Amino acid sequence: MEFLVDPVQFGVMQRAFLVTIVASAVCALLSCWLVLIGWSLMGDAVSHAVVPGVVLAYLAGAPFALGAFAFGCAAVWLIGTVRQTSRVKEDAAIGVVFTTLFAFGLVLISVTPSEVDFNHILFGNVLGVSDTDLAQVLVLGLLTAATLVLKSRDLTLYAFDAGHAHAIGISPRRLQLLLLALLALTVVVALQAVGVILVVAMVITPGATAYLLTARMERMLLLAPSSAIGCAIVGLYYSYYADVSSGGAVVLAQGLLFFAVYLLAPRGLAGLRRLRPRRTVRP
Repeated sequence: MEFLVDPVQFGVMQRAFLVTIVASAVCALLSCWLVLIGWSLMGDAVSHAVVPGVVLAYLAGAPFALGAFAFGCAAVWLIGTVRQTSRVKEDAAIGVVFTTLFAFGLVLISVTPSEVDFNHILFGNVLGVSDTDLAQVLVLGLLTAATLVLKSRDLTLYAFDAGHAHAIGISPRRLQLLLLALLALTVVVALQAVGVILVVAMVITPGATAYLLTARMERMLLLAPSSAIGCAIVGLYYSYYADVSSGGAVVLAQGLLFFAVYLLAPRGLAGLRRLRPRRTVRP
């Protein structure tokens, strides 16, 4: 009991647990649709593109979340514009846009005199979460999660059959824009926990893990957040006792769980081996 109780006696760790659990659950919910649609690269692009927005928001005296959300949406718009107005394919457009914006953010960090350590934006600083940051994460996290739950049926239909969704009067374009806006909000929520470098893992790994465990969407929406919350708790306990990076420990726990499921789950490597036809020995 002392092993379990000791970390949560401190206010810093209490806020860290709360922020990481909320961020992990929201990212996991969104990851289910990102994995099904095949938007893993889009999650990577948005997570890295918010860096210049954070720096410019600091210079303007505005909330970091506002700048991050604005540049996340700008990255999505730029990717769509380049894709539609040129012969460049989507993966190349994503690569060019997010690396350019990320590099722009690094340049701004290097030339901006500041008392704020912007490395926390890159690598996370869950142990330095203030009460204001905590309130921001809770509000944005609950807003994102509630929207995903309310629109879950439409988003699931869009993920599996966008043509059928359009035929019954649901606009795939609006759902796409909604999902991209929620992706930008989710990145803002997870910034405090793991930073922009590792947030891409949080919006992909839980959904990929759940996808290997079940073929039913409603089960994915339960398994992904549950596994992500469990990994958040395990990662924070490990980081506390081993004195290592909190965000790195949480993402490492998610990655280890994914590979365990990959090796053992019926829809993973074990299932593929059982499906392989046995070789017959001919006389």
